Amino acid sequence: MNYRRVVMAMAIAVTLPLCVGAEEVLRSPDGNVTLTFDLRDGGTPVYAVTYKGQPVVNTSDMGFEFKNINAGTGFTVSGTDRKTVRDSWVPVWGENDTIADYYNALTVGLTKQTGGRTFEMSIDFRAYNDGVGFRYRFPAADGKELTVTDELTQFAMPSDMTAWWIPGDYDTQEYEYTRSRLSEIRAHNLKDEKTGNISQTGFSPTGVQTSLMLKSDNGLYVNLHEAALVDFPAMHLELNDSTLVFTSWLTPDRNGNKAEITLPFSTPWRAIMVSDRATDILASDLIYNLNDPLALDDTSWIHPTKYMGVWWEMITGKSSWAYTDAENFDLATFDYSKATPNGRHGANNENVRRYIDFAADNGMDGLLIEGWNIGWEDWFGKEKDFVFDFITPYPDFDIKALNDYAHKRGIKLIMHHETSGSIPNYERWMDKAYDLMNRYGYDAVKSGYVGNILPLGENHYNQNSVRHYLDAVKKAADHKIMVNAHEAVRPTGLARTYPNLIGNESAMGTEYRNMSPGHVTILPFTRLKGGPMDFTPGIFRMDIGSFVPGSNEHKKATIANQLALYLTMYSPLQMAADLPEHYAEKADAFQFIKDVPVDWQKSRYLDAEPGEYIVVARQDKKSADWYVGGVTNGEARDYDLKFDFLTPGTIYRATINTEAPDADYATNPEAYSIRTINVTSNDVLPLHMARGGGFAIALRPVK
Repeated sequence: MNYRRVVMAMAIAVTLPLCVGAEEVLRSPDGNVTLTFDLRDGGTPVYAVTYKGQPVVNTSDMGFEFKNINAGTGFTVSGTDRKTVRDSWVPVWGENDTIADYYNALTVGLTKQTGGRTFEMSIDFRAYNDGVGFRYRFPAADGKELTVTDELTQFAMPSDMTAWWIPGDYDTQEYEYTRSRLSEIRAHNLKDEKTGNISQTGFSPTGVQTSLMLKSDNGLYVNLHEAALVDFPAMHLELNDSTLVFTSWLTPDRNGNKAEITLPFSTPWRAIMVSDRATDILASDLIYNLNDPLALDDTSWIHPTKYMGVWWEMITGKSSWAYTDAENFDLATFDYSKATPNGRHGANNENVRRYIDFAADNGMDGLLIEGWNIGWEDWFGKEKDFVFDFITPYPDFDIKALNDYAHKRGIKLIMHHETSGSIPNYERWMDKAYDLMNRYGYDAVKSGYVGNILPLGENHYNQNSVRHYLDAVKKAADHKIMVNAHEAVRPTGLARTYPNLIGNESAMGTEYRNMSPGHVTILPFTRLKGGPMDFTPGIFRMDIGSFVPGSNEHKKATIANQLALYLTMYSPLQMAADLPEHYAEKADAFQFIKDVPVDWQKSRYLDAEPGEYIVVARQDKKSADWYVGGVTNGEARDYDLKFDFLTPGTIYRATINTEAPDADYATNPEAYSIRTINVTSNDVLPLHMARGGGFAIALRPVK
């Protein structure tokens, strides 16, 4: 992320004398966050966190269990080290052009005797103004390997907090969020229906996934997540609903072990965001700050992208990914030249050219093409190893001619690599697939991992899969390719280190046409805390049956809501997901999608409440223009927008996209209104958001 020092790091190291069971206290730079470390009777490391004197996490155990080593008890403190770091860094893309990295740090060295040998473990703590992070480090031991059987880290909640959560699952995060008390998770998990995702593996009726959003009755907002997930399984949380204590639950491998590590080794960070304002959770950069700095020497080829795609027509059933209706065949021997086309294939030359023209005419940067390559007839749920080769186009997709035409029109095609969960097959073909992209001028790929991971017994979120996802990103960087990974593990801030990871899915997105309106008011508090989501907003035709005969699906949103998502759901990769003809019908509303930037100089979260509403203002990175977006859940609400974030003394021309007076996501979702007025920083604008609605405003200084 074009890492450069803005303020030189200020480090003060203090080595304290040997202490056994002595309490250590670490505070954030502003003094509001306090972390306390100690050794409990028996040498168990424990910690606790408070915010402005209020409990955030009560005294909680720490440690690991390895095969033949219990690294959770019997420790003594061998030493401590402290420092203060005041720094900042500049991202290649982001919500702000500079990110402050200011924290106080404490490292506690621990030792124990086991099997006649000394076992060492260190715990690094950081206290930021917006929360804390900690990780475990195991020092060099001549390449010694350890098998992790369990992580013992706990998060003892101080009360029966309200939580916004999805079920613990080794394979998918594509769920609607449930809002409940912690004590009610078990009851909801047992009765709530699953999504019908082809790959789902729950592990406990009280298991949940991170990022987990919490709120106490006295107004404290807490978020639990992890950062810098590298060569380790994803962390879930298992709740003891009698004690309200969460324990880390790592995704196992097919042998039931959690991880194999080679020393020296550092675990991912365990992160706790906290504030008494919901907007601070949205604005927190804690997860990114806990990740390593930029690992790439050159990032000039990485660029935020607004794109369209031959995608929505396939998702809705209007057209097909597959060229034929054949099935149950061997891809290596199937002869497509003799196959009968099904007449529904979306990625054909004529249709793709139509999309290229529309995308180019309307200022898009790219066009995603799904269903371009052979194999789509026999992929879904088949658990085949050799399901795609990633390099052979269908007979009606001229890869060279279409790329040449796109480049002539000033845009690039975006590659699609669906693996159908066959990671070994993808790894065999990856070099050739990336070489093909370089040959034809692709600089971005959407990868997919639909279905059970192969070999069977592996999961989407275990150590081997997590290692693969990052290896794919690293290899893509060698080819100067940006990656948008779908169905992969949810992000944990690694885009700071590898900014060519420009997007992820890892949550329920627009492809779930019937999701509740409130879903988009929760995702920025949960899934987006680790990195941007390819949510694919911008749907203008809400009645799917109006263009897909036989469909009774209806998107639960308004036009203004869909426009606002380009602001409330931050991503440097934003799709205009609907069909060209639907945008042509509403060209005035589509103008906002054409104009809204995807990279920002500064962002201000003005107001929010998880599951209720979000309002954010962002300033374009390349101009003095501001954009404001607001979304609500399934309830209508009135909102008074203050423009005090604008430059005082400057007049702005505001183009306001709102709902028509009778708009409603269920009864009149496509009714919208556009008007223009002049405003200054002193003005307050009353706005109405319909059920499932919102507003989107562009503000340009009057010359």
